[in-house]
Amino acid sequence: MLPMRSASCRGSFVAGLMAALSVLAAVPGGAQTTAAPSGFTSLFNGRDLTGWRGRQGTYSPHEEAALTSEQRSEKQKVWDAERELHWRVDAGTREIVSDGKSVHLATARDYGDFELLVDWKVLSPGGDSGIYLRGYPQVQIWDPASPREQKSGAARGSGGLWNNREGNPGKWPLAKVDRPIGEWNTFRVRMVGSRVWISLNGTTTVDGQVLENYYDRALPLVARGPLELQTHGSEIRFRNLYLRELTDAAATPWTP
Repeated sequence: MLPMRSASCRGSFVAGLMAALSVLAAVPGGAQTTAAPSGFTSLFNGRDLTGWRGRQGTYSPHEEAALTSEQRSEKQKVWDAERELHWRVDAGTREIVSDGKSVHLATARDYGDFELLVDWKVLSPGGDSGIYLRGYPQVQIWDPASPREQKSGAARGSGGLWNNREGNPGKWPLAKVDRPIGEWNTFRVRMVGSRVWISLNGTTTVDGQVLENYYDRALPLVARGPLELQTHGSEIRFRNLYLRELTDAAATPWTP
């Protein structure tokens, strides 16, 4: 039988435990947290896909904006039906799961200038995914060792703006810092106007470069649009999705 501890000892033990859990929650790629970091709001409730809609992949935000409300409603019904078949929530781990065979998963709300935190995990070799910003491709996620994608630059790692044209700064990440397949990675993404900053696992991979309009490079990006999760043919998981809207980006320092 263990000896009884005093109230002060028990208090110290509880305080120490709470401090340890707090540190764990703050570690990039650490355990699923239950509250958004200071200044951020959660995009995912951990239970279902409330706040998320299906959206056709590689579909120009300018085209979508030109739809009538009736056309948009009809498309959304089709997209959401596809979403239900291929996106799900693992409630036990509080993770969003894609089987890689469907429309993208997009926020129901549109955003202007923002900062995003998100954990992601590639489950199998050759995995390929990404995050669209205001509906534009994309912050690249893939397996750097994928034989199929070596010709496309996978060996340089995740965290670049892959759909920028060759020679445009930001297309390739400044550093290769992907963790091994099956381990969690953490993005911090900031978008202000058309410029993007990205850090992967605490290291800056894109430093204030312009995201090109993949659909029509002569047109500016829309001022507000959805964030989208995308996959290509393999299971990908996402968790800890937090966002803060930036009303004064200049007063908010970039911290990778």
